[in-house]
Amino acid sequence: MPSGNKRDIKLDLRSYDDIFSTQEQRDEEKLAKINEIPLEQIDDFPNHPYKVRDDEDMEALIDSIKEHGIITPATVRKKEDGRYELISGHRRKRACEILGIPTLRAEIVDLTRDQATVLMVESNFQRSHILPSEKAFAYKMRLDAMNRQGMRTDLTSDPVEPKLDRERGNGRLSEETGDSVSQIKRYIRLTNLTPELLNLVDEGRMKMRPAYEVSFLNTDQQNSLYEQIDRNEATPSHDQTIRMRKMAENGNLTAEAIEAIMSELKPNQKERIVLRADRFNEVIPKHIKLVEREDYIYDALRFFGEYLKNHSRDRPRGQDAR
Repeated sequence: MPSGNKRDIKLDLRSYDDIFSTQEQRDEEKLAKINEIPLEQIDDFPNHPYKVRDDEDMEALIDSIKEHGIITPATVRKKEDGRYELISGHRRKRACEILGIPTLRAEIVDLTRDQATVLMVESNFQRSHILPSEKAFAYKMRLDAMNRQGMRTDLTSDPVEPKLDRERGNGRLSEETGDSVSQIKRYIRLTNLTPELLNLVDEGRMKMRPAYEVSFLNTDQQNSLYEQIDRNEATPSHDQTIRMRKMAENGNLTAEAIEAIMSELKPNQKERIVLRADRFNEVIPKHIKLVEREDYIYDALRFFGEYLKNHSRDRPRGQDAR
């Protein structure tokens, strides 16, 4: 074969036991690794990116376990301290806790932390609903683990268009998840958002493209932006976030600049009166939350209007209001 046409040759090399053991023996060996492990000995996976919710899906899982038990075992690995680390099965573990079942049926696997991270992320890809924040941290965790294992990925670099290497980590992740490499990169950028802004993305109030631009702002700038979002009851447009990012890169994005940009009238917004926070902070009680301030000011003005109306009736004609 010419030297210029070298290819990576992948051989399907099975172990000695795979070749000389029967399927029945292999099944028995796998069953030997499945145990009823006390919940008190199982630790959740560190920084597990997928949220465990007590929702309708959890109720359905609880009903299934009540009737059939745990059909598919969870997956754990034994740690150096003798305890177990949960790789997959966090929802099953939570269901057992709710039901008062003291143990979790689980398969014990021999994996390093990085191998376990890759498996943990892969085992959740088939979930019916995954929040943007869950994808963001899951993708980042997996690619970091793959990097430590020596697999080349370019998704953590800053250029918008990553260098594609579809035979390696980034291409594999794209093929497995259905998200393009560029989309995976945008998800990973979301891990730079403050929790408040990331929650807006999960709720669908802030779209992916504006959120991507906002992820390049520092924490103080993001906090100022969130305050304006809360005050204006509107998230920034993609164009506004692009301008904010450029101003931040030039060192010109102040809290006042963010307020000015967010005060702009959007085509789909009704005209509104914008009140400067520094003029009202001294007269509004501190226990009044940002989301309650509009109602507070409205009630105060209505009360004052009624007072002026009633007071004018008692005032002698021709006397000026003081």
